[in-house]
Amino acid sequence: MSATDWYAHKSLGDGLYWIQERFFQSPNRANIWLIRGSHQDLVIDTGLGLRSLPDYIDTMGLLGKDPQRKNPLLAIVTHAHFDHSGGLHQFQQVGVHSAEVEALVNGDNYETVTWLRDHEITELPSPGWRARQYRVKAVQPTHILQEGDVINLGDRQLTVLHMPGHSRGSICLHDGDNKLLFSGDVVYDGSMIDWLPYSQVGDYISSCERLIGLVDSEQVDQVLPGHYNTFGAKRLHRIASSYISRAGTCNGKLYTWAWKTASTVALGVTHPRRSC
Repeated sequence: MSATDWYAHKSLGDGLYWIQERFFQSPNRANIWLIRGSHQDLVIDTGLGLRSLPDYIDTMGLLGKDPQRKNPLLAIVTHAHFDHSGGLHQFQQVGVHSAEVEALVNGDNYETVTWLRDHEITELPSPGWRARQYRVKAVQPTHILQEGDVINLGDRQLTVLHMPGHSRGSICLHDGDNKLLFSGDVVYDGSMIDWLPYSQVGDYISSCERLIGLVDSEQVDQVLPGHYNTFGAKRLHRIASSYISRAGTCNGKLYTWAWKTASTVALGVTHPRRSC
């Protein structure tokens, strides 16, 4: 299957594109965001990497055909989980938060929580492909990100907001001028996951409090999340507030403990940690 068959995209205007993997039918299917900048072009999250995302972007002419483009396409992941980082190895310039650099360098499929099943791939990317063979490939980041770093695209500047909880290196990218928040899995319009091996409920509560602060200070109008559809500031406030309320209850704590125990065991079986 070609890259042009595997992916599809929608233009949101102003050089912003929403890309998805057509034949990955799962709640784990991540949104891929492409921004064309005057100085630097940016991909936010890269999907599974089963077909070449750079080839698709080039073939579809999403960045134009200007031979004088100054910089290679930069790919930044909002966190290292497999559904977001699987395609990173296809890019020359790669960025991730410092807390998850080691996971990518080592190709650590325990920390990338690689958990893919055959039924989620509705059309095989190549003959004989099987989900059990899938792994996130090791990659050496060229951009190690920290809180407050600014990604300068020329006509846009995106600020790195470290928002741990879902994972230890989760980030949002905030376009303050346009009041856009690329939120990864920090927040989306669905059940927020705080029960993976490197999830931390306390950190997640703090991150949600910070999200509420962004809304209250009118710094966000639109959220472009890691999964599902985009939504506005009022919905962001409601989702973050609801998480804080639920996470503090006995039922919430028990639910998180049970799922975290199960996920840790399951991932430990499928992706055993290497001993030192």
